[in-house]
Amino acid sequence: MKKRQDLRNIAIIAHVDHGKTTLVDQLLRQAGTFRANEHIEERAMDSNDLERERGITILAKNTAIHYEDKRINILDTPGHADFGGEVERIMKMVDGVLLVVDAYEGCMPQTRFVLKKALEQNLTPIVVVNKIDRDFARPDEVVDEVVDLFIELGANEDQLEFPVVFASAMNGTASLDSNPANQEENMKSLFDTIIEHIPAPVDNSEEPLQFQVALLDYNDYVGRIGVGRVFRGTMKVGQQVALMKVDGSVKQFRVTKLFGYIGLKRQEIEEAKAGDLVAVSGMEDINVGETVCPVEHEEALPLLRIDEPTLQMTFLVNNSPFAGREGKFITSRKIEERLRSQLETDVSLRVDNTDSPDAWIVSGRGELHLSILIENMRREGYELQVSKPEVIIKDVDGVRSEPVERVQIDVPEEYTGSIMESMGARKGEMLDMVNNGNGQVRLTFMVPARGLIGYTTEFLTLTRGYGILNHTFDCYQPVHAGQVGGRRQGVLVSLDAGKASQYGIMQVEDRGVIFVEPGTEVYAGMIVGEHTRENDLTVNVVKMKQQTNIRSATKDQTSTMKKPRLMTLEESLEYLNDDEFCEVTPESIRLRKKILDKSERERAAKKKKSVEA
Repeated sequence: MKKRQDLRNIAIIAHVDHGKTTLVDQLLRQAGTFRANEHIEERAMDSNDLERERGITILAKNTAIHYEDKRINILDTPGHADFGGEVERIMKMVDGVLLVVDAYEGCMPQTRFVLKKALEQNLTPIVVVNKIDRDFARPDEVVDEVVDLFIELGANEDQLEFPVVFASAMNGTASLDSNPANQEENMKSLFDTIIEHIPAPVDNSEEPLQFQVALLDYNDYVGRIGVGRVFRGTMKVGQQVALMKVDGSVKQFRVTKLFGYIGLKRQEIEEAKAGDLVAVSGMEDINVGETVCPVEHEEALPLLRIDEPTLQMTFLVNNSPFAGREGKFITSRKIEERLRSQLETDVSLRVDNTDSPDAWIVSGRGELHLSILIENMRREGYELQVSKPEVIIKDVDGVRSEPVERVQIDVPEEYTGSIMESMGARKGEMLDMVNNGNGQVRLTFMVPARGLIGYTTEFLTLTRGYGILNHTFDCYQPVHAGQVGGRRQGVLVSLDAGKASQYGIMQVEDRGVIFVEPGTEVYAGMIVGEHTRENDLTVNVVKMKQQTNIRSATKDQTSTMKKPRLMTLEESLEYLNDDEFCEVTPESIRLRKKILDKSERERAAKKKKSVEA
């Protein structure tokens, strides 16, 4: 079978923060992809502001590197399971994978999730043990762990014979030797391993065209763009082709533009051959999984399976007393347009209408997936409010089932007891416990996904910030009976509207933890703190000190306030209860009760109790 020896297509798999994007940076630099005078951002492939800030990859991206007389197409995949929808489709576009693992941390749950998808596609793996120069690195043990993981995930004999490259992406060095002292001066050994071990694509350019869309992009000038691989034949600009739709229908269109990749840039090309990864425009409603083929030879490729969403939230038009003050886009029409436009490129997302024209149910792959969407909308000037995240219950063989996550926790030994207790309270089932020998213990659990909503804050408190928590969707299991997880404490709710005063805050400090600073504008029904007890308490934080003309004995005593707990968007979403909303604007994140009026809230609570009784 004829092969295209000038081309290799690979995807990079790694857990969050194991150095995958930094590794791609070094490959780009050392292959001479950037001009000598060209300014390069650190982590060049993380092109989105949020990706740079959080150090995570959200969108799958393509880059092309020229090494000697070969072209290597590299797809940088998201390392977080919430963006797994992208990962699965990428696996269809490549012939091999680079698995990057940290020389100290080893294999993590997200690595497992993505690697499983790659092995199922029968892709050829290369293992890169990165950060070989870090303290406490244990490269040989990590390689053994990778072998165990491959066996556990059902790798075949050929996949188990994977080559291993030891690297330090930060320093731009690599070697086939696990001793850090023997690192070579560059990445040549990694380049050579890719060329030698990753199979070249089959060259069947003479046969009828087959191109499958794996990712979507959008451009204001050319509209929707389908990114994918030419599996067979040749595609040319101006060619009249047929699009085999997901629903079985066929539409014809003309290819208006074709884009190839050079470095990180897209470049217009005239034709693409079998094995090439390209972007095509010309069809406005092109979708993921659809096949482009010749008009006279309609033959669809198997559809790509996209994982179902596991979590949903209600997005609403902001109706708080402060609505419209800080946002540019506040109407239901604008919010719906933005959500619908997100569907153009994010196929793991679902947006459903509700009975109200001002509310939508948005479903995604996890908390991070949805919080990234909310954060992006907020930065673009949108103002909205969202409800507590809820897991999606579905019927599996006639049984009501809920998503269950595999949780991996690394903590110092002294915290294992409290972690096991907290996991037990969340219906966690312990699978494994390994002592790493340097005072660290790795615990593995299976926990219902709803038990993990809001767990991060409790986890950091229990481990005093020393613990590392990772979790990824595993499977659906019959719904666990009773309450799983959830917030135990009540909240402090503002009684009046106005500016929070230092005096008002200090009067209620001993009742719990305060969330607002003096001078913050609040409204009745807004959550201003966490109560020490399980019930909610209405407090007056806008109260001013009575001025008198009599000097008191304690007049000159200085009073100190406790520092308030200011929450990020993720923490706010995790914190929510069923009767609360999170109000999100470009400038503020506020927590509030769904019913703002105190007496109405009390009536609703009584009614709920009588119904439950």
